[in-house]
Amino acid sequence: GFVIELAEDGQICVDMLDKASSGYYDLILMDIQMPNMNGYDATRTIRSLKDSEKANIPILAMTANAFEEDKREAYRCGMNGHLAKPINVHELMKELANILG
Repeated sequence: GFVIELAEDGQICVDMLDKASSGYYDLILMDIQMPNMNGYDATRTIRSLKDSEKANIPILAMTANAFEEDKREAYRCGMNGHLAKPINVHELMKELANILG
């Protein structure tokens, strides 16, 4: 029941969100290691958008960066959650339910 759109890097993700109407996207699943703009920088950029609804979109890190320091950095830059790869589908669905209600 999900409609998914893919952004090849962080800058494309920011651009897609910025160009979309408010409320179009419900959640961002953000990789950390991407070309052009990494997930941390993309999240910081999103959090600074002028449209408060877009700036506050839930962002869930999905990354191979699985150390505690990586998790802390994800929260520090404004992400709402962190899942380490390989992704456990049960845990992903649980996080989605928590975030999306």
